[in-house]
Amino acid sequence: MPTDHESETDAVVEAFYEHIGAPIRARHEELVEANRHLEVDEPARHNVRMTLALVAAYEHLEPELGRERAIETIRKAFVEPLGRYVREGTRAMLDAAPDPFEAMVAVAKARESTSFGAGFTFRHPVDDGTRFFQDVHRCHYHDVLVANGAAELTPVMCAFDANWIEAIDPPEHGFRFDRATTIGLGGTHCPFHFSRYDVRSSQS
Repeated sequence: MPTDHESETDAVVEAFYEHIGAPIRARHEELVEANRHLEVDEPARHNVRMTLALVAAYEHLEPELGRERAIETIRKAFVEPLGRYVREGTRAMLDAAPDPFEAMVAVAKARESTSFGAGFTFRHPVDDGTRFFQDVHRCHYHDVLVANGAAELTPVMCAFDANWIEAIDPPEHGFRFDRATTIGLGGTHCPFHFSRYDVRSSQS
């Protein structure tokens, strides 16, 4: 009977990675159960689970790699795998929109309830059709990380946003995005500021 070396090798490699990852998965499940009280609504249930995946990995990696290398390893694993899809999806949405600024603002407003929920506090100091300032004054990601002794991972959550931010082409889409700081970087809040783009003023 001929040996299927390809299938055998695949099986060995898959089993190897499954075994290596098993302790992190098990710890993640423990953390999720221990943090049920932070699931304040349905969006929070998903956000808590996602955030605690970083904590489980950090607990496993930090003793071996040290703080900085562990954080960077987790950042890459969290941000990069889906980066291209997020950028392409955002770009396609903006390219197809009659008014990309309005389209992005509509998405940002909708996600406050559908993706973030009661664990986040949003304020809108400016919303006048030309500018939309969406300030996050409470971040549930940060709260979960603080509660689990891993506040230093909050910038990793912030870094994921670069995937959709990079899809915005101000001259082409007619608006720009600015985020000067975040709670994770020591700011009092996270300013997500969308402003219509004036080509003339940008060239002056």
